[in-house]
Amino acid sequence: MGWAVTIPGRQGRLKVVITAADDYPLHQSSRPLRDPGTDKNLYDRFFFCGYPTGDAFGETYFAVAFGQYPGRNVMDGAFSLLRGGVQRNVRGSRLLGHDRLDLRAGPVTIEIVSPLRQLNVKVDAPEAGITADLLFTARGPAFEEPHYRFAGGFLTTFDITRMTQNGTWSGWIDVDGERIEVDPSSWRGTRDRSWGIRGVGNREPNPAPDGMAAFYWLWAPLNFDDMNVIFDVNETPDGARWHENALTAPVGDDPSTLADLVVDRTHTYDITWKPGTRHATAFDMTFSGADGAVAMHLDTVGTFYMPGIGYGHPTWGHGMYVGPNERTHDSFVTAEVNEAELAWQHVQHLVRASRGDGAIGFGLLEMLIVGAHAPSGFTGYTDMRA
Repeated sequence: MGWAVTIPGRQGRLKVVITAADDYPLHQSSRPLRDPGTDKNLYDRFFFCGYPTGDAFGETYFAVAFGQYPGRNVMDGAFSLLRGGVQRNVRGSRLLGHDRLDLRAGPVTIEIVSPLRQLNVKVDAPEAGITADLLFTARGPAFEEPHYRFAGGFLTTFDITRMTQNGTWSGWIDVDGERIEVDPSSWRGTRDRSWGIRGVGNREPNPAPDGMAAFYWLWAPLNFDDMNVIFDVNETPDGARWHENALTAPVGDDPSTLADLVVDRTHTYDITWKPGTRHATAFDMTFSGADGAVAMHLDTVGTFYMPGIGYGHPTWGHGMYVGPNERTHDSFVTAEVNEAELAWQHVQHLVRASRGDGAIGFGLLEMLIVGAHAPSGFTGYTDMRA
């Protein structure tokens, strides 16, 4: 897929790999695109989720994570399906190699059909009883979120660009011979793309402490018939916000014509906590702008657990090397999860959203809260709400 030029020198042989990606005028340094530089924590990731709306909301939910980790020479992908109270997960990981445009990892393949408009996700995991062919089509602009840059101590732990986009889904999912038809008139969801520096891969041995051992994250992309919504916030243990985002945009099938119609708003929010956890049963937020305020109430109707697609997984975590070309699958009953355990703190709640004007929308509320957070009443790393 590429060719290499080796240049001898006193420090050995420097390998420069030119690949198909270098034919695109996208370089941001003097090096080939495959060159990760010196930071092992460089990553480039896709995320997708989808669900039926209306009366069927909560019956089926799927999520996809697919990432490249050039500094660790790893590519991995995962697909999880939540249905009938069971979360089924398939994962794959391989050596990244030369070609960053070859978006295949185990059972998961991503195809960029039309940038910022259509992407195809295919899953081929017969050993797990799951196959799928799903097409995401944008129904609004790609929200460019404010840049994420954070250093809890002396070291920068987040330096990330991310965009989020709502859309419809079409295609099918087959589970143990049951075919689920995915109709774009009723299936919606969200995708995001993020890239930059964050902690990925196998953890370094005996790391020196640096800054706070805490993380507070809320994220809520919502689909209304007439509006796309994205909310997020990151806070320090004392409640200070180091990143926040509250954007709305109209719905349309040509995202390029809607980019100038994105409205950046201020926001307030309030969590109704589920006792014995750090998760929510309901969530309220109000967006304010020059055109007035928009109040939204979110009720949770189900919970998806993010380790299923690699987030925080002890073995199949993002960028972790598990072998040159590996795949695995598992499943669990969601009602049997102990939500007080650290392993299950990263969740996506499926939420039905009620807007102040009576409009109903659908989406998710993602939560990851570990460590102290004074406004929430958390003082330790894993204490839970009473």
